[in-house]
Amino acid sequence: MSMTRRQVIVRAGLAVAWLGAGGAIAADRLGVFDPPPPFDRSKFPEPGQSAVAVLRARSYDGDLERLLLDAMKIVKPDVRGRSVLLKPNLVEYAAGSSINTDPRLVVAAANTLRRLGASSVVVAEGPGHRRDTEAVLLASGMHEALADARIPFVDLNDAPLVRTPLRTSYTGLSELWLPRVIRETDVVVSMPKLKTHHWVGVTMSLKNCFGCMPGRVYGWPKDVFHVRGIPESILDIVAAVRPSLTIVDGIVGMEGDGPIMGDPIASGVVVVSKDLVAADVTGVRLMGMEPEKVPYLMEAGRFLGQARSELITQRGEDPGRLAKRFRPAPSFESLVA
Repeated sequence: MSMTRRQVIVRAGLAVAWLGAGGAIAADRLGVFDPPPPFDRSKFPEPGQSAVAVLRARSYDGDLERLLLDAMKIVKPDVRGRSVLLKPNLVEYAAGSSINTDPRLVVAAANTLRRLGASSVVVAEGPGHRRDTEAVLLASGMHEALADARIPFVDLNDAPLVRTPLRTSYTGLSELWLPRVIRETDVVVSMPKLKTHHWVGVTMSLKNCFGCMPGRVYGWPKDVFHVRGIPESILDIVAAVRPSLTIVDGIVGMEGDGPIMGDPIASGVVVVSKDLVAADVTGVRLMGMEPEKVPYLMEAGRFLGQARSELITQRGEDPGRLAKRFRPAPSFESLVA
């Protein structure tokens, strides 16, 4: 059907009127004017359903390997014939504190993944608070535990590096220098401590990846990322490191002025998942807090993992029954549920 010149002009005028009188509102609601996301959607598929294993663990003296084997049956990580890197939270040592991932859980994780067929397992960390990594290893008991279990350790602050272009743009950086061992390992496992944090509220699987960044490039305590913004840096770093499994040490967590000056809290739980975002959402709830109030975690749920509670399947123990009311970090009282 053909239109006259007059009809074309009239209809074009109506379209302009629609856009001016209300179409702009509708277009805004549809996201027409939204800026492009700060990540490459083709590289980060929309997060789907995720499973998280929540397991009761009252003490580090229990059978942690059996516990972790039960967790692995739930989340089913693909480690057979693959190289594995365990990245614990190793920051500082103070007697009686709960700053670091416990060496007994790290060794149990290494032994469990070996039993599941991993071709190799190493432990690696780049402490951001202390320049002397060996001093922290020795004082924390990690050095002795790893030596006894014949598990090699890599200092990520001094390891050979590889330039890695970013596929996200939260910090404004175009690339990161990552330790070659991180890039070449098949399965990177984040092994954080369940802790509060005085700058971002909570720290677990995602924030733990800060320790993958070499201090000899980014300073102590990874100053470049503090300047660029810690929440923004978390997102860029995790997107570059791409860990595919997390084991959260919540047997004894930290409340109050974490991640170093807080107080131990016997939280009695281990959280395991292939989805770090889903694990951290679960961890926040186990701390008696609301994950929806943690902005970097909700942003991570757009592309790094599942942050919507209704799409996270909890297996093992009921998180509601194991939840403790952690004392929040200063100025983060609003996180408490």
